[in-house]
Amino acid sequence: MEIKGLKSWGESYKRPLLIAGPCSAETEEQLYDTAKAIKQLGINIIRAGVWKPRTRPNSFEGMGLQALKWIRDIKSELGVSFATEVASPLHVQEALYHGVDVLWIGARSTVNPFTVQDIADSLKGVDKPVFVKNPVNPDLSLWIGAIERIQNAGIKKIGAIHRGFSSYQKTRFRNQPNWRIPLDLKKTFPDIPLICDPSHIAGQRSIILEISQRAADLDFDGLIIETHRDPDNAWSDAKQQVTPERLGELLNEIKFRKPTSRNKEYIIHLEEMRDQIDHLDYELFEVLSARMKIVDQIGHFKKNNNVVIFQKNRWKEIIDTRTEWAKKLDLNSDFTEDLFKLIHENAIRRQAEIMNQDKKKKRNG
Repeated sequence: MEIKGLKSWGESYKRPLLIAGPCSAETEEQLYDTAKAIKQLGINIIRAGVWKPRTRPNSFEGMGLQALKWIRDIKSELGVSFATEVASPLHVQEALYHGVDVLWIGARSTVNPFTVQDIADSLKGVDKPVFVKNPVNPDLSLWIGAIERIQNAGIKKIGAIHRGFSSYQKTRFRNQPNWRIPLDLKKTFPDIPLICDPSHIAGQRSIILEISQRAADLDFDGLIIETHRDPDNAWSDAKQQVTPERLGELLNEIKFRKPTSRNKEYIIHLEEMRDQIDHLDYELFEVLSARMKIVDQIGHFKKNNNVVIFQKNRWKEIIDTRTEWAKKLDLNSDFTEDLFKLIHENAIRRQAEIMNQDKKKKRNG
């Protein structure tokens, strides 16, 4: 069966690639009603969790094989494709036997190379799309390694799903987006679809639109959005699911822009502005270099006077004044603070090296 919405892979797959459906397949009626409503929106790939590994036991962990039977029957009746998460070779075997069209490897599995390798081995000879979610922790190498393992199994249709990263910090996100990581992944694998899971990043339906638009603006290839006929009474992840009606509204509100333009005037003007950026970036590096030379002088001065490297009052002064300067220049204060944390960390490292030069000489001598 051809997967509607995935006529082929690579440059010609349909963009944006849209997948929607419930976090979990709870009952046959719930899954049928939700899938039917989603199909009416023109979305033909339905996600449905069959096995749901939870953080703690004694909570709903999916309907398992029973849900796969519902998927098989609903797929046949509605003419849609289904996607589900697999976390073991047995999951792969059962999902394929029941006709699941798209598989994905979840964040808890991606973090473990042994698990990914076991799944990869079970996929050899399979001609199905396989998506790999980012690991729960912000580790780009683990994500890349998981994709490479699936590639080495001979899978040709591979995609990636960005669902955000766990953090000890309390923020308005359930999982931190850390947009830089998926963009770096796209540099490594420019030809595979990268889609965003705004539901798991958000953790609450009120900010799904904001995250989806950000993904669209960053040229993600599509979205996978948790959708349920009655989200408030969902058996898992109730707060982050939307109704099919709201899904339709979201898709009408999101602006999917073209990646680039062939217009000559646009290209020329863009190149002129990029030249300006390049020039300013070089000036930035010149200023940073000059700043670090003074940092080194201060390091020697502290060493000669037997003074500790870190001066907390000075650090507070830097943060307070720089964020104030940033506001006057219409720069984001959070960005400014993050930037100066990086600069300060590098300054501390350089001064630590200066402080310990004599010890290093003795070890090498």
